[in-house]
Amino acid sequence: MGLFGKKKDKVVDWSEKYKLQEKRLAETAKQEGSSNLGFLGSLASSSASDSSSNDYSSNSGEEKKNKLSKRLLEMTNRMEDLSNQIYHLKQRVELLEKKLKISFG
Repeated sequence: MGLFGKKKDKVVDWSEKYKLQEKRLAETAKQEGSSNLGFLGSLASSSASDSSSNDYSSNSGEEKKNKLSKRLLEMTNRMEDLSNQIYHLKQRVELLEKKLKISFG
């Protein structure tokens, strides 16, 4: 029995429309390339030119994924380290302010 006593025999499936929409978006993205990505498009095109000089063209797709994941992991670790250093510097500045009885807000 349906909501408020109405019997519902039909089921509406919106997934087909969603899949068709996704397919259209993928096709238009392939046609347009990276021209509409702005800043990211320029990065993508520059990384594409860099990749040929870094012997990425001779590697398989799996190797590219592994190298990219390693680079992202290294960059993330560096960002975390820098964030920790900034935090510790802030703590030191606050301690010095307390010792000198200076308040900046």
